[in-house]
Formats: sequence, C-alpha cells, structure tokens
Amino acid sequence: MVSKDASVYLHPRTVFRPKKMSSTDCKPTPSGNLPDFENTEQAFAHLNSGQLNKALVLFSTVGNPTLVKFGKVMMNVALALRIPVGWAIRPTVYSHFCGGETIAGCESTISTLADNQVSTILDYSAEGKDSEFEWDRTQAEIMRAIQATEGDDRHAFSVFKVSGLASTALLEKIGLRLKPLENLESVGLTLNHDEQSAWERVQERFYSLCAKSAAIGKPVFIDAEESWIQPTIDALAESAMRKWNVEEAIVYNTVQLYRTDRLGYLKSLTKSAGEKGFKIGVKLVRGAYMEKERERAITHGYTSPIQPNKTATDNDFNAALEWCISNLDHVSLCAGSHNEESNAILCQRMDEIGIDRGDDRIWFAQLLGMSDPISFNLARSNYRVAKYVPYGPIKETIPYLIRRAEENTSVSGQTSRELELIRRENARRALQPELE
Repeated sequence: MVSKDASVYLHPRTVFRPKKMSSTDCKPTPSGNLPDFENTEQAFAHLNSGQLNKALVLFSTVGNPTLVKFGKVMMNVALALRIPVGWAIRPTVYSHFCGGETIAGCESTISTLADNQVSTILDYSAEGKDSEFEWDRTQAEIMRAIQATEGDDRHAFSVFKVSGLASTALLEKIGLRLKPLENLESVGLTLNHDEQSAWERVQERFYSLCAKSAAIGKPVFIDAEESWIQPTIDALAESAMRKWNVEEAIVYNTVQLYRTDRLGYLKSLTKSAGEKGFKIGVKLVRGAYMEKERERAITHGYTSPIQPNKTATDNDFNAALEWCISNLDHVSLCAGSHNEESNAILCQRMDEIGIDRGDDRIWFAQLLGMSDPISFNLARSNYRVAKYVPYGPIKETIPYLIRRAEENTSVSGQTSRELELIRRENARRALQPELE
C-alpha cells in the first residue's frame, strides 16, 4: 500500500498531463461492472498536478472548523467594509467550486466535463436579493442560463431557487396557508393589495422559466430551501408539473431527506401524479440547512423537522431511491448525492432490475469541485452524470462559497475521504511520472 504522504516524492521537473478519454485509452468500464469509486486515475484525469495540489490544500482547509469559522468572519467583515476580496478568492476557492463569472466564462469547465462524459447544470449562484429590481434581474439571468442549454447536449438540466425570485417573507406567509399537495390554483390566499401584486409577479417569473424549459425540451430543477418557505415552493413545482410533465418530466422538485416528513411527501406526490395523469421529476438530496433549521425550531418552540441523526437521514435517502426506481412509470429521478454508498446502491439496483445505464429517467449529480471520484467513475461506467456548475460575480457568490465550506466541515468523514483519494492520486503520479 502506498503511504498517504507519498505525494512529497513528486519529481519537481516532471509534469503529469491528463489525457482526454478516447476509444483507445481511458475506456469506459464495461456495463456489467459497477463503478470503482477508488479509481483515482479515472477520477482525477481531468486535473493537472497543479490543480490537484490546489484541491489538496482546499480540502485540508475546509476540513478545519476553526479556519472555516475564521474565514467566514473575515469575509463578512471585508464585505461590510467593501474591501475587495476577489484577488484572494478567484485563484483559490472560487476557481475550484465555480465555473466562472458569466455563462461564457464557464465554457472551459463545460468542455472539460463533456470531454469526460459528464454533463453540466449551470447554476446562477447569486443570493440574498431583496427588491423587485433584483428579482427581475435574477430571473433574466436564469432565463439566459436556460437558453444557453438549447441545442447543446453538454447541458443536462437548468436550475433555480424560488427565493431568488421572491421575498422570503411572502413565500413564508403563503406557505402557512397551504396544505400538502393542495392545488395552488384553488387556494384562497388572504393577501393585501401589495402582497397580491408581488405574488403575481413571483408566479410570472417562475412560470416563464418553466415554460422556456418546456419549449426547448430541457428539464429544470427547482431547488429545495428552508422548511418555512418549502410549502410554497412545493405548490409552485407541483402546479408546473401538472402543466408540463404530462408526457415526460420537465419540471423537477427537490426533496431533502434530512427532513423527517419528506419520504412520506415523495410517496404521496407519486400517488397523486398517478391519479391525476402527470409525471413527477424529483431530485433527491440529503439537505443543506440543518443547523439553521434546528436553531429556528428551538427559538420558535416547535419540533425540529430534521432527522435525529445521520443514520436516519441515510435510511430515508436510500428508501427514497428504492421508491423512485420502483415507480419509474411515474417518476424521473436525479440522485444528488456525495455519498458513495447511496450511489452504489442505485447503481446496483439499476443493474439488478435491468434498467439501461443510459436511461434518461435516472441521473446522478454532484457539485463542481467535490466528489470527483464518484462523478467521473460513474461516467466511465456509462451512467448519466451531471455536475452543478455555479457561476456569477465573485462578490455575489460568496454566500454560496461559505456554505460549501461549512458543509464540508460538517461532513468530516466525506472531507477526509476526498483528502485521502487526492493524496492517493498524488502518490500514484509521483510513482508513475510522465515527462513534459
């Protein structure tokens, strides 16, 4: 076994140059074999040694809770004082986790992913908007991202957050009046004149994005958010699915399985779709707002909606995978997971049932810069795989980047796994250098 520290023996005058996959070298794994998530040569073939070493430094940093907390405080101070931070962020964390500042700026990343049989999900990641002007501007940028996918098979999906189009206070107020799976069109909302006008503008933004996705035939993800605004997001997504998912899944809602009620919601939604004659698209994730959810539950004195532990979350996530794959007549699925075991379970079930690995009702997805051993080894084994490619002005993507760092810190086992595999690939390259 090669030592984790073998990377120190890298030859200073040799450079490893990764090759693009072709039919003669870097052949995909035969369809009968499950992906090997420990194959670091395949996982990191798209990174040169400099990029790989940068990833090593980044994951070492985000694995340190003290450094992450300090960095978050300093970043917020810099933003408050309007101190330029792009010079420090652009070549480090930004370039690793984001594709670029514009759609055109993501072209290199999109091409690299496509060369390795991994599709792109363009994700405009500017957050925290709070005016009609900003919501209109965000909607226009998301529309451009959707339009960029037209006729380009390198793109698998589009994606957006409803909170990028609306006031969270308004989404919360409306959600309090909604029952699960209630038709949005039939709900009598008690809104004042200004709120009603704002709500109509929210719906116009939302439905225009879904309509464009349907017109070009490219599916769109509606991202999940905090539990107190999720009922409104669910109602909007369900309304869009009834309209545009008659023959195939165009609109996908997102189900966060770290919530105790979401497996039941998924089953109820599937049954409703069967009864009402539409398909559902669902992206399964574990979740991204755990600490915020628990703190709010304590503050407001209600039972936390979050699972009691990781095991419970894992159990519900894997049960949701099984439910979806057993109901493919009504369900199209994207497994948005950085968990090796869950991805392996879905691969195995597909092979057991005899579902073709290229079936477009089943996708795997991970974030850019994370879980490359999962993404690229799945792609080599002929599964449909996509990477979220966040983009946007550096200053506006800082909240996204902070969340990525905090999530990596909270999932210490995952971060350790990333580090282990990066170090292993560094060691492999050190022992098998290729001359420049």
